[in-house]
Amino acid sequence: MGEIVGTPDGAGKHVGIVVARWNELVTKELLEGCLDELRRCGGPEVTVVRVPGSWEIPLAATALVERGEVDGVVALGCILQGETAHAGQLAGDVAGALMALQNASGVPVAWGVLTPETAAQALDRAGLKHGNKGREAAAALLETASALEQLRGG
Repeated sequence: MGEIVGTPDGAGKHVGIVVARWNELVTKELLEGCLDELRRCGGPEVTVVRVPGSWEIPLAATALVERGEVDGVVALGCILQGETAHAGQLAGDVAGALMALQNASGVPVAWGVLTPETAAQALDRAGLKHGNKGREAAAALLETASALEQLRGG
């Protein structure tokens, strides 16, 4: 059996990006990193959908996939941990919905939703100290789409 390795080549692809406006100081940096990486990787066609918060990301991602026009979706958001269990519940529900979407549809969905404890940690992961998770999600999406294309004989 051979080895299948995806490549981050976006040429000829159409990528959907769903980005939450909540914690916009962070999510705008994630979006810029994501868009920059997509340009660097061949400049696929891009549709950006802005939603109020992370809770709305799965619904918008589902609508993008159902249109049948995207090769994959990048989900970008920032769920800051608080003093209650709300953030953990929200993150789990959003992650589960996005995993279910990609498994049911066969269209990859890349996770670029931060779940840090503090705003400082979020900014660090949006480009300050620990790279840009939006950039990383874009690369992961393109590599996964490429590997799936190979697996499907395309």
